[in-house]
Amino acid sequence: MASKVEKRKVAKSKKKDDADVMHPTTKPTSEEVAVAKWIKSNVLCKKTKFLSHSVEYFTASKAVDKLLTSPWSLPGKKGEEPLFSTRESIVQYLDLLLRKKFFHRARKIPVSEQELKARSKKKEKKKEKDDCGKKEKSDGEEEKKGDDGESSHAEEKKDKGKKEKRKIRLDMHLEQIFVDGNDAYVWIYDPIPYYYWLAGGGVVLAVVALCLFPLWPPVVRKGVYYLSIGAAGFLMFIFGVAVLRVLIFCLLWLISLGRHHLWIFPNLTEDVGFFASFWPLWKYECRDKDSSTKKNKKNSGKKKSFDDANDEKVEENGEEGTQIENIQ
Repeated sequence: MASKVEKRKVAKSKKKDDADVMHPTTKPTSEEVAVAKWIKSNVLCKKTKFLSHSVEYFTASKAVDKLLTSPWSLPGKKGEEPLFSTRESIVQYLDLLLRKKFFHRARKIPVSEQELKARSKKKEKKKEKDDCGKKEKSDGEEEKKGDDGESSHAEEKKDKGKKEKRKIRLDMHLEQIFVDGNDAYVWIYDPIPYYYWLAGGGVVLAVVALCLFPLWPPVVRKGVYYLSIGAAGFLMFIFGVAVLRVLIFCLLWLISLGRHHLWIFPNLTEDVGFFASFWPLWKYECRDKDSSTKKNKKNSGKKKSFDDANDEKVEENGEEGTQIENIQ
């Protein structure tokens, strides 16, 4: 009985040691944080999708190569031994950083051609929907495209000769250890940039300054008052122009029975920049019914001439056949 109890105690202690190794309770030291920052800023990171999230990852062998030339691989000023002397020591240290949740291991999965085709089909459908709202291009532009067809075809052949890069997506790896190889390691450590702290401090100071508005000098308070009136007037002007342009468009459209279209500041409600929304000043279009009927007549005329030409070719071929039979 005593031996069984001792075995259970030993097994429990081993489990505890394994848990402490895989999930250390101690916080990362300042040196470990500095090493992680150095790796993130000096080792090449790539962006990809990981479980529908955009993440950054690095390759293990490249990180080890960089750390061999880092300041921690050089001896100290007082003759101290460097932190990284061999690749194995670097691997052990990075394995410790992995256990402290600076990054985690992921496995690379090459994207199949079927998935790429499905994505391209979705993109094509979106493009077709966008192109439906646009106007058709003129015949002159189509002719230019026909002339440039040979050169574009030659360029396509050149591009095919180049090696295409494989697209890769990441998935969670079951073995969370650091291996010196081509495995991908996804960054979990994401330090807050210093300008975030500056922006946050600026917002706090601005709020405090607004709360102390009654204590401001009279000249500054007057200036803020006039600025607020100017801003409110500008907003009212924008709303007034938006209503006025719609009224003018509706009146002209009703009077001309849908032929004349006039917009004042046509880009005012578009998703453009501040100055671009006030240019051009107006946009005028005249849509006549006669022009649309003429276009339809032209298209029908082209179809008829094409059919007549085909009929004439068929008749000529038939006559040639009868002449051959008579000669025979």
